[in-house]
Amino acid sequence: MKDLKNKVQLIGNLGNDPEIKNLENGRKLAKFSLATNQVYTDQKGEKVEDTQWHNIVAWGKDADRVEKFLAKGSYITLEGRIVYRNYEDNTGQKKYFTEIVMSDMVLPPKN
Repeated sequence: MKDLKNKVQLIGNLGNDPEIKNLENGRKLAKFSLATNQVYTDQKGEKVEDTQWHNIVAWGKDADRVEKFLAKGSYITLEGRIVYRNYEDNTGQKKYFTEIVMSDMVLPPKN
């Protein structure tokens, strides 16, 4: 269980085509959003669908796989780790965001 300190598994659909960047240092970066859905019944007995959007990044060979196999709407299972980052915008205001750094993905079998 020592490897489970910061691990997340998500199953969902890509909300956009992946953005692929080839960086100056030769590394490749892929960014995309993933929607996960949870359906539950509220206190009134009504069915509610809750969609959460996750910012995903993949590096190197994982970015190569994203570029080759994924597009908007793709249904995947992925594994990664949560990263919290912040920066200052041009007005000096601190901005915070969360992203998942992908370490593996599984595509559903083709029918």
